[in-house]
Amino acid sequence: MTGLLMFPALFALIFSGFPVAFALLSVAFGFGMYTFGDAVFFQFTQKIEEVASNFVLAAVPLFVFMGAMLERSGIAEQLFSAIHLWTKRLPGGLAVGTVIMCIIFAASTGVIGATETVVGLLAIPAMMKHRYSHSLISGTICAGGSLGTIIPPSVVVVVLGPVADVSIGDLMVGMIFPGLILSALYIVYIIAVCIVSKTAAPRIVETEPEPPFLEKVAITVKALVPPLFMIFAVLGSIMFGWAAPTEAAGLGAAGAFILTVLYGKFSLETFKEALVKTIIVTSMIMFILMAGSLFTGVFVGSGGMSIMRESLGALSVSPGVLIAIFLALVFVAGFFLEWISILLIFVPIFMPFVRDAGFDPVWFSMLILIMIQTSYLTPPMAPAIFYLRGVAPPEITLRQMYLGVVPFIIIQVVTLLIVVAFPETATWLPNQLLGFR
Repeated sequence: MTGLLMFPALFALIFSGFPVAFALLSVAFGFGMYTFGDAVFFQFTQKIEEVASNFVLAAVPLFVFMGAMLERSGIAEQLFSAIHLWTKRLPGGLAVGTVIMCIIFAASTGVIGATETVVGLLAIPAMMKHRYSHSLISGTICAGGSLGTIIPPSVVVVVLGPVADVSIGDLMVGMIFPGLILSALYIVYIIAVCIVSKTAAPRIVETEPEPPFLEKVAITVKALVPPLFMIFAVLGSIMFGWAAPTEAAGLGAAGAFILTVLYGKFSLETFKEALVKTIIVTSMIMFILMAGSLFTGVFVGSGGMSIMRESLGALSVSPGVLIAIFLALVFVAGFFLEWISILLIFVPIFMPFVRDAGFDPVWFSMLILIMIQTSYLTPPMAPAIFYLRGVAPPEITLRQMYLGVVPFIIIQVVTLLIVVAFPETATWLPNQLLGFR
């Protein structure tokens, strides 16, 4: 019974303002000393060594560095202009182009904050100029900017893989269809709402002549080649088994560095800023990851997992209801906790039950990722809204931001239901690519 008390203690510390990592460490140490005495130090040493020696986690700083360099490379400006050439005649063309840009940029960087910040700085002034609804601007930037959760490569998946004991390569490949479904639904919604409401996004009246078709193609190809190169270097090498995730992240980091040089954006100051950001973000992730590992170790060692297994068995719920309970817990946790805390607290506890029930762990991991994606938009935590607040003009109010994300949260729930109803959306592609590895 002692193990189950760890969760009320943990949430009490978090809600009282303790940083998540220190809350996890404090609870793990306190309950570990109570349960195991001095032996807890040996357990902690073993867990810390496990995290430190997990070579897969070496991909984390490489992906963060890749995103930090691409943020400064100048690729985004050219990409935004090229995409706008093709989408400007659509209803809500700027918003549609913004989502498409977010897809490409997310697939190039894997870092959510970088995508939303860069895209927001480019797209918000353009949409404000053409009198787009502030709520539509907010929802588009927040939802599109957070697509890096469910579009590979993703730093979230690099952490989720070891925690869930699932291949990172399978997760990255399995994300492709759910990510594209979610993105397509975003675009369909934007077009539909702009057709129905003429005030959501007034049609753009062109004052300049349309460039010739071949010129548009040339501009697009020039803008798309660098990000497509990055996508193939990272995701392609993982999909076809040419490189492990850590090696692919190294290719991506090297590619981002080279592109920054080729675009004339490289300087020692830029390089220093990217390195400092990489160190700060990586330290945060690894520290929380270590704390979560210690918390889970004490919870399992004190019999918490056995009690949960007996309790769930006594409920006699069907496997489907069990999955629904798990997802509901993650959804509610997303209101208050950041993504890495959700993964470290819940996933190690859920996965044994998921495997015992006969569900595919890759499929369940996709459901968790969609819920994590939703947590980026749900207040009060809502990291995507905080990112937007940092780049949005004062005319866009916090209320408009919260209203703007609501339809996109509903779309995320619809995507979740699609993946639940059709597990092949997450499992078919990894199974097909097994033959290439």
